[in-house]
Amino acid sequence: MADETTDNPFDDCELAPDAILGTHTFEDALFTDKTETPVNVLTGATPVHSQATVEEAKEFAASIDTDTPQIALPASVETQIEILSKPYTAAAFFHYKATGSLERHRAYHVAYDSDAYVADFEADYESGDLTITVKRAADS
Repeated sequence: MADETTDNPFDDCELAPDAILGTHTFEDALFTDKTETPVNVLTGATPVHSQATVEEAKEFAASIDTDTPQIALPASVETQIEILSKPYTAAAFFHYKATGSLERHRAYHVAYDSDAYVADFEADYESGDLTITVKRAADS
């Protein structure tokens, strides 16, 4: 039996390309000035390590040395307390914490890496919304 291979980059994905084609907005996915931070119950103050601005978060995400564009996601209050982290973390723009599922993460990743698709995003740090647009390269 001959080994059959295809050129479909979505062969290993749970979602077909139709699930991500077009424009999708993921609300409250990004770090914002309103991201929850811990408060010291004795002083009522936010610890220094959890004080940050959106500009700092955007600069941090942009500083990550990778070919995949990064966004700033909110870190959980638990993480901020347990490891004294900033209230944000950087991740690929299609990260499952932003898109809501591992299946979408994988599909967006495949589209981004594929020459057959064009994946673009807009990060609105004021509202916290992330908008991802995927088109077939032939349609661009």
